[in-house]
Amino acid sequence: MSSRAPLDELEEFPPTLREVMLRPRWIGLLVLCLIVAGVFAWLLQWQLARALAPDLIPEGATEEVRPITEIVEPADYLDGQLVGQRVDVTGTWDPEDFLLVTQRLNDGTEGVWVTGRLEAEGVSLAAAIGWAPDVESAERAAAELADAATDEPVELRGRLVSDEGPILAPGDDPYEMTRMSPAALLGQWGETDGSVYRPFVALEDETAGITDAGLEMIVADAPVEDETVNWLNLFYAVEWAVFAGFSFYLWYRLAKDAWERELEIFAGLDPDAIDEDDEG
Repeated sequence: MSSRAPLDELEEFPPTLREVMLRPRWIGLLVLCLIVAGVFAWLLQWQLARALAPDLIPEGATEEVRPITEIVEPADYLDGQLVGQRVDVTGTWDPEDFLLVTQRLNDGTEGVWVTGRLEAEGVSLAAAIGWAPDVESAERAAAELADAATDEPVELRGRLVSDEGPILAPGDDPYEMTRMSPAALLGQWGETDGSVYRPFVALEDETAGITDAGLEMIVADAPVEDETVNWLNLFYAVEWAVFAGFSFYLWYRLAKDAWERELEIFAGLDPDAIDEDDEG
């Protein structure tokens, strides 16, 4: 659509930019820009509310023991506000899948975690069972837990923790794990049927035979209650503010282009006419 003003709008003297902006067509376009900017402002406010909203989980809610099925679905990521949630789960141990995770600190002391695969209603759940001061003690404990594993369901309780992410083995053993990652454990487990929980559970009681196997319980403190800023939502809020400002800039730029075109007409420098003469 051409930005050239109709000839009947041209005056004896070149119009000012203000006079062009006050014409009905540009006032109408300004109203449209105000509506668009209003929508952007509403989206900005909505994103800011999400970015700066306080924790939606009531204080102390993570200390209430709830079934794991109420907290996270198999294969889903654990909501950041639910990290550390105490859960209970019932399942059976796979005697072939008691594995070690090294370089684990427990109350400031480095040692080894013994982990296991719990099969709960056809879904595999990685569990950090207990802590040992060295690899030899952890291997003995894992062997005792494997010997004691039966087809009888066990009821366990612990805190849900997000996958720490797998990393390459630091030493010569390619199967050594130093991060508690269900994704990495899955690669070393035997055949598994069904889905796998992405987070793992750090057991907090002795129902798994922790003491009998010579292990210490893993220190898993309650999550710290704090209010954090959602930076992604804050970034989106800034974007909406930029879009709102750009809508007014676009209006100003279009009006100024129309004004400059009229000045060219008054000066007898119509680019379209010049182009047509050059082509002829």
